[in-house]
Amino acid sequence: MNPDAARIEAGRLGGIPAERLPGLIADSPKAELHLHIEGTLEPELIFELARRNGVPLAYADVDALRRAYAFTDLQSFLDLYYAGCGVLRTEQDFFDLAWAYFRRAARDNVVRAEPFFDPQTHTARGVGFDVFMPGLLAASRRAHDELGLSVGWILCFLRHLPEDDALRTLEAALPWREHLLGVGLDSSERGNPPEKFARVFARAGALGLRRVAHAGEEGPAAYVRDALDLLGAERIDHGVRSVDDPALIRRLASERIPLTVCPLSNVRLRVFPDLASHNLPDLLRAGLMVTIHSDDPAYFGGYINDNLLQLFVAHPELGGKQAYAVLRNSLEASFAPDADRALWVASLDKLWAHAAR
Repeated sequence: MNPDAARIEAGRLGGIPAERLPGLIADSPKAELHLHIEGTLEPELIFELARRNGVPLAYADVDALRRAYAFTDLQSFLDLYYAGCGVLRTEQDFFDLAWAYFRRAARDNVVRAEPFFDPQTHTARGVGFDVFMPGLLAASRRAHDELGLSVGWILCFLRHLPEDDALRTLEAALPWREHLLGVGLDSSERGNPPEKFARVFARAGALGLRRVAHAGEEGPAAYVRDALDLLGAERIDHGVRSVDDPALIRRLASERIPLTVCPLSNVRLRVFPDLASHNLPDLLRAGLMVTIHSDDPAYFGGYINDNLLQLFVAHPELGGKQAYAVLRNSLEASFAPDADRALWVASLDKLWAHAAR
């Protein structure tokens, strides 16, 4: 064990003063594992792309659009989210979208990003893989070259659509297979259980794609279990309702299955009334591999550092030990090569070991 890891192992993180935590969290290397690239479409860019492409908008200006971000549940958000995507028409649009996010992520010291993208949202409008993939890939190459950011793309299926549509989407993605890290499952949980997508996830697994799935946000704890057993999910996106099933909690802890939790999203979509009511501390106490991310930050009011910092302010019972744990969990839960993860963890350890002196 290197000296930095040994110092952390000795349990000295609990002595880090609370006032030092925000700076440490902000400066730490971290991975963003639950981020919808279309959900980073800020209102200013929506209006810029609408003007570029001649797309009429239902809102007079940026402020009017922001005022519409008063969601009552997941579906009310999705309705606005899909409408916003209508301004994305060209390869350049998708490049601009992703590049804006990558620059922001780098400022938050994100070293690894595994963004989701929703092909069906675009193909349904006649915007195909040959349009959005070159734009997204060009942005991630530039992020690697100029920002040192490691990126892996995860294709998500929209669960409110039929599985046959998801299967067609996966087949349409095959020419881009070498650029795909994995597949995921998003959109509305209610009435769309994991079992609905067992065939397409089996096909993705046969292709060697990593598998993740949204579960246990508005859906029950049973959806988390089914995502693991029926879809072969390696990470659970959200998963906060897992606490309703003690046996599931024990399994998640013993198998070290990562939960990619998004605190600000959970509050804006009324999963919890406020951050102080969020059950993330309970998940940590139960020994779960919890990570913190931003989901759809343009709509929910904060990127990854905002989620981390606001959560820790709302829960003063959490300290250095827990902050280090969620940051390290994010790096270890990524699908990056082992050597890269080891380097990032070593960098994190060095920073926190210095703080623990």
